[in-house]
Amino acid sequence: MILPLFIVPYMKHADDFYQKRRFIIELGKALHKLGSTAYRLEDNLLSIAHFLDLRASFIITPTALTFILSDDEDDQQYNHLMRVTPGEIDLGSLARIDELVDELINGERTLEEAIARLKEVNAKPPPYGAFLTFLAFGASSGAFAMLMHTSWHDVFWSTILGFVVFIFVVWAEHSRRVTEMLEPIAAITTSMLASLISMYDPSINIPMVILSSIIAFIPGLSLTVGLSELAARHLMSGTARIMDSIMVLFKIYFGAVLGMALGKLIWGEVSFVPPETMPVWTSWLAVTTLTISLVILFKVRLKDAPWGMIAGYISFSASIWASSYLGVALGAFVGAFALGIYSNLFSRIMNLPSSIVRLLGMVVLVPGSKVYIGLNSLVSGQQMLAVTDLGSQTFLIFMSLVVWYYIF
Repeated sequence: MILPLFIVPYMKHADDFYQKRRFIIELGKALHKLGSTAYRLEDNLLSIAHFLDLRASFIITPTALTFILSDDEDDQQYNHLMRVTPGEIDLGSLARIDELVDELINGERTLEEAIARLKEVNAKPPPYGAFLTFLAFGASSGAFAMLMHTSWHDVFWSTILGFVVFIFVVWAEHSRRVTEMLEPIAAITTSMLASLISMYDPSINIPMVILSSIIAFIPGLSLTVGLSELAARHLMSGTARIMDSIMVLFKIYFGAVLGMALGKLIWGEVSFVPPETMPVWTSWLAVTTLTISLVILFKVRLKDAPWGMIAGYISFSASIWASSYLGVALGAFVGAFALGIYSNLFSRIMNLPSSIVRLLGMVVLVPGSKVYIGLNSLVSGQQMLAVTDLGSQTFLIFMSLVVWYYIF
């Protein structure tokens, strides 16, 4: 069959539009899966659409993606809506996708090759394996307890219970029902085990050990991102992310309270024996351990890992230095500001997204744990740690981080 001559250019144009919209949709899905914020994701997609000579509009939320695409001549228009689950942080894949986009813009890859490469990145297995991830869960829990200046007893048992939490994470990967109840189940289990441990080691701070063991689930970063989206007037995405974070926090706290109550009922209660607190220098050991653990948990590439660890040192040291002059809340802002400068320099020098190092440094600053501690003080009337003006500190730190996040 011989097609009329005027049909051939139209078919070629239609095929070209198909490849462009396919790439943009696959790119949007991939970036959302990696935990990109709504406003950064929309800006990135609009830039790519402009490069591909497409007119585009996007509506991004944590649970839905909407694409409206048309060519420059408006001959063709395509609408695509899909439901998604909130993304998880994968900084290694984010770096690979950024390199892929640069290769496309520089003419080193065709659209078909770029789409195939996107599928390869999405299908790539975790870079560090189950054993290193297992160690990272325990190490991050112990590092957080160390950062709180509790005691070596708390650090040891928090690390052990962090290993237990990882078992539930692996279980959740093979069971949808466990996935839906992961946070409260982990909180209940660690609370009951912490109560049992206190029978043999009465010097542990049970609420602090519980918080440290489940610190990977505390949505401090998610709360900060949600507030930054609200500040950027992405109201749907910001509100959804904040409400999801609050519900996760409530589920974790309810699980912890229920677990402690069951532990007290089954094993009884012992009198707390205050141990010696940890020396100040252990904070640096904690930051080192925490950043190494985050490199594994956030799946950072090995060649980018040293830059990420430096980010943790910069944010922590700047915040500690500034806290002695400006107070804890504004000290966190100074730490975040220094982190922002460093992450932007990294982006310019390495030609990679600044978030690859920014998120690692930011985790040291986000006050999600203080929200949990404040919730415990509000409900139970008991203090987990001797912290004055906890509510105002938490609020000011959040606002400082939101201002920084919006600027950078």
